[in-house]
Amino acid sequence: MVDEGALAILTAAGSGTRLGRDLPKALVDLAGFPLVVHAARRLAASGVVDSLVVTCPAGLDSAVRDVVAQDPHVDVPVRVVEGGGTRQASVAAGLALAGPDDDVVLVHDAARPLAPPRLVRRVVDAVRAGHGAVVPGLPVTDTVKRVAPASAGGGPDVERVVETPDRAVLRAVQTPQGFDRALLQRAHAQGAGRATAEGSAATDDAGLVEALGEPAYVVTGEEAAMKITTERDLQVAALLLEEKS
Repeated sequence: MVDEGALAILTAAGSGTRLGRDLPKALVDLAGFPLVVHAARRLAASGVVDSLVVTCPAGLDSAVRDVVAQDPHVDVPVRVVEGGGTRQASVAAGLALAGPDDDVVLVHDAARPLAPPRLVRRVVDAVRAGHGAVVPGLPVTDTVKRVAPASAGGGPDVERVVETPDRAVLRAVQTPQGFDRALLQRAHAQGAGRATAEGSAATDDAGLVEALGEPAYVVTGEEAAMKITTERDLQVAALLLEEKS
């Protein structure tokens, strides 16, 4: 693969409901700056991202553009596009802005604001080494149980265990996930039709690639790339920033 350019799609269209906020999660403050700004700064600091597309909730494109594009630490071109009703639709909206010179596309969640620049480089390097779909992941340390559907009996608060997978071969995946642009476009094109037919959307872009029958690969993730979902997660992220200051 000849090095051309890397586009990062930063998904920031989700709500902050589980954080107990009345504003989108990406705009929630962390140590004086919105989550989306922290994430954008680290993508830019990697040195391997050439441009950035941020997906945002409807009606907030100007607000998101103001905080991201005007941040002095985000020194790459920034475009903002309104996202869709699902994560898959939001990524597709960002992917529509990819150009022929974008040989690598990263998909990153603003809800993982502290993913280090070295992780971004690790993912891009793996894609450019010939791996068309790359996800960062960490070993699973807890024992995991696969359970039967609720309809299989057991009661409202009791679930029947079907299997205990070997955790040695399990990984908890993170973002940014990296892709060969043409492969990701093909995966989204097929995935859009499947979402319409089945009434459900993918929560993971690598899963769309896997549905094509194409392989995905895992590189070593980072603890700092944790996802912020609850107030406790936000407090942990603040502590991580304090430790580095």
